[in-house]
Amino acid sequence: MASSSRSDREKLIAHDMKRLHGMGYAQELFRTMGGFSNFAISFTIISVLSGCLTLFYTGITTSGFAAGSIAWPLVTVFVVIVALGMAELASAYPTAGGLYYWSSKLGGPAWGWFTGWFNLIGQVAVTAGIDYGLAVSVDVLLNAWFPKIPATLGSVTSIDPATQWFTLLIYAVVLALHALLNIFGVRIVAYLNDLSVWWHIVGVILIGGGVVVAALFGFMFGGANFTTHITAVPLNSAGALFTADPKYNTTGFPIWYAFLLGMLLAQYTYTGYDASAHMTEETVGAETRAPWGVVMSVVVSAVAGYVVLMGLLAAAPDLVKAAGYINPVLYILESRLGFVLGTIFFAVAVGAQFFCGMSSITTNSRMIYAFSRDGAVPFSNLWHNLDRGRTPRNAIALAAVAAFILAIPTVFNFAAYVAITSIAVIGLYISYVLPILLRLMTKDFQHGPWHLGAWSKPIGVISVIWVVFISILFMLPTITPITPVTFNYTTVVVLGTLVILVIWWNVSVRHWFKGPHAQGSSAQLAEIEKSVGETITADSDVEGAAGGQ
Repeated sequence: MASSSRSDREKLIAHDMKRLHGMGYAQELFRTMGGFSNFAISFTIISVLSGCLTLFYTGITTSGFAAGSIAWPLVTVFVVIVALGMAELASAYPTAGGLYYWSSKLGGPAWGWFTGWFNLIGQVAVTAGIDYGLAVSVDVLLNAWFPKIPATLGSVTSIDPATQWFTLLIYAVVLALHALLNIFGVRIVAYLNDLSVWWHIVGVILIGGGVVVAALFGFMFGGANFTTHITAVPLNSAGALFTADPKYNTTGFPIWYAFLLGMLLAQYTYTGYDASAHMTEETVGAETRAPWGVVMSVVVSAVAGYVVLMGLLAAAPDLVKAAGYINPVLYILESRLGFVLGTIFFAVAVGAQFFCGMSSITTNSRMIYAFSRDGAVPFSNLWHNLDRGRTPRNAIALAAVAAFILAIPTVFNFAAYVAITSIAVIGLYISYVLPILLRLMTKDFQHGPWHLGAWSKPIGVISVIWVVFISILFMLPTITPITPVTFNYTTVVVLGTLVILVIWWNVSVRHWFKGPHAQGSSAQLAEIEKSVGETITADSDVEGAAGGQ
């Protein structure tokens, strides 16, 4: 196709392809995603209606209202800083390998390999956390509508086997649906990904605003699980909302420590925004749109998340009773809105969680695809393979199966789910910050069109300090006394994984893994693109990648 006859969109795609060629890769994935869609996938995976509501119980049983009112904005400040550091790198290296590629180019193969594996582990854990949380929510909702379905409230010290096995079954079904949608419904996934943004916004307004409006009008109706009418109570005061009250602390530790543990609610919610970087090879104008996708997904989620959290906390008639109910969010919704509206609004949140898990499988598979492209994963050729629709079908299946395996221990120990969320946070944030650290240490870094200028260094330093802090924090004990049941197994998994990776690297990987490598010459890359059905060519007069090879 002659350059003069191209539309502006095709010229932009050709530019993206040339930048990708500059990093040694062919345009194998289908590049159709716009800026809004790139933002949408990260916003969907952050999903304030998933993370906030899934870990709402964890937050309120540490420091009560303060886990949302104070911890959320506090964590937000540092997450935005980390996102800014990542965005600068996404502009410089717009490839699906994302963080793995950044570290490889800035620090060498070893840094890239460790970054990639922490990102992969974090991606699998966050997919497990999202979809298992969805399974729990589906179980709770079905129980509300059909009381014979088992849905006994679990805790760190006790579980109901019938509930856990039924939840695991739902979890398997959910993962299968998400995998099949990603394999066979690529266009549907793209549509649902964009729809998800508006679903979340409407959901935030309905849930966060609905309970407050209902409370103000004094609508207090008993639900199916309430035997008597509840007298209307006013909204909680600002003094109560912005206080870390020891009476809500069930950890057994001092309230200041419990407050820090409660930050997991916000920090876990703010995971997955690396999706915008992993989707760069499918994004048109990736060098500017992907960075904005990273940053804006966090900023918009910050506002939306605070609205829904403060609405629920302000309207909670009794936070202690909420913590003891089958689901504290459903308790608040039913108390303020009644059984019908309460369960319908809860179903809206369940729908948002479904979108979230679907998008998580999408980005997880792209990371596996890109990491395998350079031979960093066992049986790489299998995971790097694309079907006729240019979809990494095998990588999608691997993402779903790995997530299912990770959540199996929840059947025997409810604490395993809390550990999964901590593993997701630590694994992902280590992979987020390693390339930022290397960026600080690199003197000849060539930034892309989206960059931080003089702010790059202070933002990088703060990012590193914050991630070191939360990585240590979320491996510490979460409840006392410490027993085999209450022990935080995050420490074992994270440090055990690190030991395995170090041994694997030194014994084997360092002898054969050389980091990202070119798939071929320009002519060979063009042949690869032709073989997968790409109709646009990257002209030689289009500028290559910043910092590329």
